[in-house]
Amino acid sequence: MTPSEDQLPAAASPAWSATAERLARDLLNERRSERRWRIFFRLVWLLVFIVVAFALLATRTHNAAPTGPHTALIEVRGEIAANAEASAENLLPGIRSAFEAADARAVVLRINSPGGSPVQAGIINDEIRRLKKLHNKKVYAVVEESCASGAYYIAVAADEIYADKASVVGSIGVLMDSFGVTGLMDKLGVERRLLTAGENKGIGDPFLPLTDKQRGYIQATLDQIHQQFISVVKQGRGQRLKETPEMFSGLFWNGEQALAMGLVDHLGNLDFVAREVVKAEELVDYTPKENVAERLAKRFGAAAGAGAVKAVQGAATTLR
Repeated sequence: MTPSEDQLPAAASPAWSATAERLARDLLNERRSERRWRIFFRLVWLLVFIVVAFALLATRTHNAAPTGPHTALIEVRGEIAANAEASAENLLPGIRSAFEAADARAVVLRINSPGGSPVQAGIINDEIRRLKKLHNKKVYAVVEESCASGAYYIAVAADEIYADKASVVGSIGVLMDSFGVTGLMDKLGVERRLLTAGENKGIGDPFLPLTDKQRGYIQATLDQIHQQFISVVKQGRGQRLKETPEMFSGLFWNGEQALAMGLVDHLGNLDFVAREVVKAEELVDYTPKENVAERLAKRFGAAAGAGAVKAVQGAATTLR
């Protein structure tokens, strides 16, 4: 027996039916939204995976050499460091390609750098000198704004160095920079708890005082690296150097002063060297370039690790 409309419970009224329909519609929309977001994030992760995989598989590229005589260019820019643009790992493939190119009449290093790692600069210097002998090809260094310290370490591998009259050249020295806050820690009542195995394992810790023995050890190490730097400069420049007591003191000079001291050979720019010295006016850049995939991969992944890397680097020995 079917009940009449008056006998239906309130839950079955038209108002309740509308509410139930609205709730069902909202639930359906919510599930659709969740599904869309899941698809979106899956696509994002897929894109990240593709970019990273492509960056790992892709090689750095340089401009293809033309079929004709030209001057091979290598750019040495910015800080010379292991993970920088001017690292040995980045630059050496391009330098080797420049030497191996049959139509490259000479290799020109265009330098604009304040210096950096003595290790990276030494690797690049050694390889340039090896390739010069292997391929019997001239190398010229052209200084723009700055060719200081580690950058000059690289430049002395060239047969001749050119600079602008206002370029900054020199700074043949070594430094290790850090800081000490032991007095501040005492005032704040903060105790540094560092456990080591080896009495000198914590040497250079900014929260601990530096003993005279430790200071002497660090200075001796820096002096030895400085002598290595001086030897490389003398080997590269030979009798052209007009040594003064301040030449290896870490001071720097402008291009005119550097010319008078024998730190550079001539005043001139890149176009002048290619046109008048190499006699091959066309320039081809052999500097390895990051491809698009590498740049995207770095943006996705490098930011997360950059802070941690800088935190653990601590005091670094640099040619600056």
